[in-house]
Amino acid sequence: MTSSLPATESADPAFLDYDTWPVAIQLTALWQSQLAAAAVVSSALPALTEAVEDALPRLKAGGRLVYAGAGSSGRLAAQDGAELEPTYNWPPERMCLLIAGGSKALLNAVENAEDDAVAGNAEVEALALTPNDVVVGIAASGRTPYTIACIKAARRAGALTVGIANVPETALLLAAEHAVFVGTGAEPIAGSTRMKAGTAQKIVLNLLSTSLMTGLGRVYKARMVDMRSRNVKLRERAVRMVINLTNCTEESARIALEQTEGHVKSAVLIALGAEKKAAETALSQSDDNLRNALSRLGLARTSLCT
Repeated sequence: MTSSLPATESADPAFLDYDTWPVAIQLTALWQSQLAAAAVVSSALPALTEAVEDALPRLKAGGRLVYAGAGSSGRLAAQDGAELEPTYNWPPERMCLLIAGGSKALLNAVENAEDDAVAGNAEVEALALTPNDVVVGIAASGRTPYTIACIKAARRAGALTVGIANVPETALLLAAEHAVFVGTGAEPIAGSTRMKAGTAQKIVLNLLSTSLMTGLGRVYKARMVDMRSRNVKLRERAVRMVINLTNCTEESARIALEQTEGHVKSAVLIALGAEKKAAETALSQSDDNLRNALSRLGLARTSLCT
């Protein structure tokens, strides 16, 4: 039985006496295991690069980004997906989360939900996917029935599929068009995949979504220029962005942001001398890409970054 266990379920011999160690030793060992998990992600970068490059044209054409997972993997996906709208103004209707057991599973374990392949298949079919949609399935073991069913159904519908797993050559990775394997191995606490596997999954999701949003023109000079300014902290961040990207005064930045109702990209163009209508037109004609809009208006050389 032990020989058939995936690495994520195996016991790490180095931790067999973990419960007898002093707290300081426990924490040091756990920290080291987290560093090791993060380091392993580097081996997945080539596969992740291919996935991003394949996904970008589809999302540029109006496709949706869909995350599918169960348990800890599903919750990590939900955390990443929830950040895309406030950080990058990614339309909520184009970010779909499929988690085994539904929204209740975000806070509580739902009995047998991860084994429900029928539900996974039905939930994907309900989305009426198109070839422009991108579906990412995440499972530490790579053999979660719900997640595998989601990926298989998505692929049948013609959507681009990406599988992320911590065990090689598993059903999830074989079902997906792009297989992203992150070999984190045995956990410090055997089977507790919220630890090493979860850390690596979170990093992969961070990299994936950030690279996608950058490729979609929602990042300029390392600034989140599509950010939604919904509170004092974010409104002040928007002011700093406009100042840093244009070298204008704080007063000019605030005036520009007021004219654009907090839209940073338009405010940058206005702060550099463009009229509001011209700024909006330039962005529209540049697929909402600030760098391209600056070039279109002949303002690229005046855009600064400090």
